[in-house]
Amino acid sequence: MAIKQASPKKAKKKESGSSNVFTMFEQSQIQEFKEAFTIMDQNRDGFIDKNDLRDTFAAVGRLNVGNDELEDMLKEAPGAINFTVFLSMFGEKLKGTDPEETILNAFKMFDPEGTGFLKGDEIKYYLMSQADKFSEAEVNQMFTNFPLDVSGNLDYKNLCYVITHGEDKEQE
Repeated sequence: MAIKQASPKKAKKKESGSSNVFTMFEQSQIQEFKEAFTIMDQNRDGFIDKNDLRDTFAAVGRLNVGNDELEDMLKEAPGAINFTVFLSMFGEKLKGTDPEETILNAFKMFDPEGTGFLKGDEIKYYLMSQADKFSEAEVNQMFTNFPLDVSGNLDYKNLCYVITHGEDKEQE
């Protein structure tokens, strides 16, 4: 009987060890993903659906997101998007990604036209009002280190480069 009991335990342990998405990330990262999931789960039902995605895009100023685009995003998931599925999807997307690309992709959410620039006043608003809120002094310090151009725009591609490489592209 001891042999029969031991084999199911081994099989069970092996399954949980290989499929536990929570071991892919640091605890602080999981907390950040949880905050993002909570922000996106607009109706607070524990799942991200098409209406939640539409509302999330609207919250960041993108009002013209088509049903096809939303459905394509949802098709990337193996099923209903609860937090575990959400975390797994990020794990898959981040596997082997360059940190610079990851940061750029985060900024691109606010730049649907792909200009490479964000309006300074908009990015200031988002940094001071979402998730881990920046203080006005922190935002001003960022703008001191990465000044806005004459049109009041932030060159986020250069910012991402500096974050990941430690020096301005123009200085190379």
